[in-house]
Amino acid sequence: MSEILFYHLTSQRLEVALPLLLEKTVEKGWNAVIRSGTEERLAVLDEALWSYKEDSFLPHGREEEGEPEHQPILLTLNDIRPNEAEVLFLVDRAPLPAEYAYERVVLMFDGDDPDALEDARAAWKTVKGLGHPATYWQQDGSRWVKKA
Repeated sequence: MSEILFYHLTSQRLEVALPLLLEKTVEKGWNAVIRSGTEERLAVLDEALWSYKEDSFLPHGREEEGEPEHQPILLTLNDIRPNEAEVLFLVDRAPLPAEYAYERVVLMFDGDDPDALEDARAAWKTVKGLGHPATYWQQDGSRWVKKA
């Protein structure tokens, strides 16, 4: 069973919030896959992970750049896990995975997008129906508060 975490963005853009969660993932020694629903979002995230801090970056690569199995953080549009990632981040309305081979699946969604909210509610029902433990987190400024 994968632990499913729903992160409701209300006060920060994804490009600001996601790198902080990825830092914690890397600190645990885990690999991650970031799957996006759009190519445009992948391009924005690719840039953000190189430049989100002046004094550091998060090591990552895109699937099409080659050797995805060696990327600690892999950005993709596809439902793949070549780097044996422990964590899957779903952004920009990317669908749930076909298989739950991850320790954690983190679904991040924009609270200002009614379609994203609807998709997140449907995903919540799906994962709960499959028996996965799920939690819901909402932003309060720059921190996350567990709501369910």
